[in-house]
Amino acid sequence: MLKRTLPALAALLLSGCSIFGSDADPALWMVKDDDTTIYLFGTVHVLKPGMRWFDEGVRDAFDASDEVVLEIAKPDPQAIAALTTQLGTRGGPPFAPEVDAAAQKLGMPKGAIDKMEPWLAALTLSQLAVAKAGYGTEDGVEAALSEAAEGAGKPVKALESARGQLMLFDGLSGAAQSAMLDATVKELPEAGPRLARFVTAWGAGDAETVGAEMNRVAQASPEVAEALIARRNARWADWVAARMAQPGTVFLAVGAGHLAGKGSVQALLAEKGIKAERVAY
Repeated sequence: MLKRTLPALAALLLSGCSIFGSDADPALWMVKDDDTTIYLFGTVHVLKPGMRWFDEGVRDAFDASDEVVLEIAKPDPQAIAALTTQLGTRGGPPFAPEVDAAAQKLGMPKGAIDKMEPWLAALTLSQLAVAKAGYGTEDGVEAALSEAAEGAGKPVKALESARGQLMLFDGLSGAAQSAMLDATVKELPEAGPRLARFVTAWGAGDAETVGAEMNRVAQASPEVAEALIARRNARWADWVAARMAQPGTVFLAVGAGHLAGKGSVQALLAEKGIKAERVAY
């Protein structure tokens, strides 16, 4: 979730990553009335170098927009590190041996993972697995959009704060955090292949497959899905509906999983009588 510092489990669940050197045509939607246009673009937070996605219809929509809206604005790494330590440090008993074994396999010192709250342990293991597979936030969609907006003089706004995103994890029940950590450890060997399959769907604009993955995640952990997906989708749909009252053109970019599957932002907008149309390009 914290795209530049902890791509982690949320990044694995809500986005994907790229295949080197490939061309992608991700899905893009548009909400429009007489004087307002809002583009809805699903992002991938961590990528390998070389994926070509910021062109054609996506670039045209970005260039036509007056402002860019992301999940969070570019955070201060030092402030995030301090906040993460504050919220994610614990003094309890060690985790199960397999957790520390997985951490050591990914390069962490023996016992270091045991000092973390379960949610942070899960995020850290996922981050390390992503990095080991060759993916990084520096090549992710948000990084490219932020750089392009700065170069074009477009204002960048945020739907959430970095603190708020961390608090989503910290606010989970102990049982949900432990389940998240257990699932993360079990799925580490398949992290790379799963991400590769996911990004293939994303790059092909296959929202149905993206949605199927989101439904799988929701069924596996209803509490996590409610906190990380459902509530946020509802807030963001409300934001879009309110923003339609102001004239202008907006490029709104959030994790691809929020724009696919049951309870997507588009589905919630439809309940409000606002139609999101797929942009053909």
